[in-house]
Amino acid sequence: MDIRKIDDTISVTPQISAAEVAELAALGFRSVISNRPDGEEAGQPTQDQIAQAAAQAGLEFRAIPVVPGGLTPELVDEFAEAMAELPGPVLAYCRSGTRSATIWALSQSGQQSRDDILTAAAHAGYDLRGIAGALRDPA
Repeated sequence: MDIRKIDDTISVTPQISAAEVAELAALGFRSVISNRPDGEEAGQPTQDQIAQAAAQAGLEFRAIPVVPGGLTPELVDEFAEAMAELPGPVLAYCRSGTRSATIWALSQSGQQSRDDILTAAAHAGYDLRGIAGALRDPA
């Protein structure tokens, strides 16, 4: 797994397998968020397979699928709500990790400074400068 820590509350990674979920629990994660829709790529594990593996490993699971180019304010709100409700730290995944990093960044808009959000993402290996205009600094 290519786990990239954004901050103490969340890390992101490309697609995980059901067999890797127990290792996530051993690493100290307490929840998993899937940002990848089922059927995006042949052979990828389904949401149900990851959810079952998470339950067996004692992890919480939430599916918030984001189709490429289909990130909406409602999905960002749903992600922010999940982050507030789920025990942390949380591991979010998608195909490459970029959608998960992006939805996290947008969920932090107005909560953290734009620079802090972009810097945290960059330290995790995600260049999110393309969404900088959508990020607000705290009031």
